[in-house]
Amino acid sequence: MRLAHPVLALTAALLLSACASLSPSGTSLPETPLPANWSAPDGPLTQGASPTVLAQWWQRFDDPALTALVTQALQANTSVRGAQAALLQARAQRDVQAAALGPSLGASGSAQRSRTGDAGATNRFQAGFDASWEPDVFGGTQSGVNASEADTRAAETSLADVQVSLAAEVAVTYIELRSLQTRLAIARSNLAAQTETLQITRWRVQAGLASSLDLEQAVAASEQTAAQLPSLQTGVAQALSGLAVLTGQAPGMLEATLQAGLTALAPIPQAPATLALAFPADTLRQRPDVRTAEHRISAALARVSQADAARYPSFRLGGSLGLSALTLGTLSNGASVVSSLLASVSVPLLDGGAAVARVRAQEAALKQARASYQGTVLAALKDVEDALVSLQGNQERLVRLQAASAAAANAELLARQRYESGLIDFRAVLDTQRTLLSTQDSVATTQANLSADLVRLYKSLGGGWTPETVDTGGVTAPAISR
Repeated sequence: MRLAHPVLALTAALLLSACASLSPSGTSLPETPLPANWSAPDGPLTQGASPTVLAQWWQRFDDPALTALVTQALQANTSVRGAQAALLQARAQRDVQAAALGPSLGASGSAQRSRTGDAGATNRFQAGFDASWEPDVFGGTQSGVNASEADTRAAETSLADVQVSLAAEVAVTYIELRSLQTRLAIARSNLAAQTETLQITRWRVQAGLASSLDLEQAVAASEQTAAQLPSLQTGVAQALSGLAVLTGQAPGMLEATLQAGLTALAPIPQAPATLALAFPADTLRQRPDVRTAEHRISAALARVSQADAARYPSFRLGGSLGLSALTLGTLSNGASVVSSLLASVSVPLLDGGAAVARVRAQEAALKQARASYQGTVLAALKDVEDALVSLQGNQERLVRLQAASAAAANAELLARQRYESGLIDFRAVLDTQRTLLSTQDSVATTQANLSADLVRLYKSLGGGWTPETVDTGGVTAPAISR
């Protein structure tokens, strides 16, 4: 007895030291420095306390075809359906974890007939209920539920991020389609003018007023312009196929009404550049990818607590209540009632350091989640800054190119008139026609780039996603606000 007390005290001390908490303390989100303001240009883009609402930002382009494409893509795109399935899976796993918090109850029944040697056969009938419950004394099960809940929220914001990215991709592809169609129309218009000049040159050569060199130069210029048409037509076909896939359809299988609207020539969609920007911290809070990174940290933190709780003793309560008799008639007799109650405790004593290693592994996963969060924040800041810089540059470039295009059109008209009057040689006409085609093509390309910059800016500022819950094919999840 004198030896028993020191041994018990030593054992208790070892158990208490083994159960010392290894869970990290402090805030879950790492400190990430943020700029006070965006480096936004002066003018239509301003920063204020009431930023422009970006819900359904694609409607700012005032293009029914674009709105129809985005709406259909959000409903039928395969990536959206995959993200919805991932959300369903996360919710089911959360429910599995939550079920462990309550007791479990089962029912059973059996009938047995047995014979031993020459003895007569005997029967046994049993029916009853079994119940068990494991009290969550140290919070391990609840931590698992918290981790699954954070995973579910991350799946919801991941679905929103897929929808935001999809809407932007559809808009950029549509803008590219309209740009290619506009450039194709410009090339055809310039080809018609060059063909007319070529015919005039042929007449002048026949009349001895121009040389064969002028004729060959005119042929070369028109053929060079004609060579651009197949490339632009190929781009148009590829853009149509891309839009079909984005809307969940096979290439070339767009709806007839939508296909007719897309193949008809239409201007490049333009949105008003007036936009009130949110401050950086507000912008990051409304981006679904940043929200997802936050939820990943919460899940990792909960799993650290879950792994730490696994080092503590676990308790279990169980019991059964049933009937057992040799005949069915006596099964309802009070003497056939059988009951049992069991309470048990399990204490981890020696596992070679596996439990502590599991805690360290989850702590490493938490560090990865925090580093990923910081990377996501920095990438989000870069997205906005890049969009702002590109938008400002293309706005200035478009103004210059439009002025150059107007001057080139006047120069080409004057050059043709003077050439027809024999006042200048053909080289001046050739140069002005090439300049006109180049500047008009550059204007169309820059207009498309400017619209695409606005799309990227809308996306980088949050993309129109709000934490509203909507029903998406049986999955209720935050999505782009309707």
